[in-house]
Amino acid sequence: MLARTHRLRRSVDFRDTIRRGRRCGGRLVTVYVAPAAVETGSPVAVWQGGLVVSKAVGNSVVRHRLARRLRAIMASELPNLAEPKRVVVRALKPAASADYRELERAVGRCVREAAK
Repeated sequence: MLARTHRLRRSVDFRDTIRRGRRCGGRLVTVYVAPAAVETGSPVAVWQGGLVVSKAVGNSVVRHRLARRLRAIMASELPNLAEPKRVVVRALKPAASADYRELERAVGRCVREAAK
């Protein structure tokens, strides 16, 4: 689970990250990485992450299982970044049938590549 301060919640934050961030894509996911912004009430920027899992991926059970896996991967991967970033992970249809290790490799590779 991502702590509240580490979640992207507003649609404008998702939109800005996708439009202005660097992109890395693969068969399972597309990852967008942008510099983190300083939140109001916070003296420093922190990393934040968000997910986009559309209905095209599968039914509700499949989407929520995939979202839980991706959240766990982000919670372990994003704190390792050299500086705070905003990250949006968009799941693609083949991600529904991928196992955890495949997702972990795909997200890890894309986050590191796009965060350069």
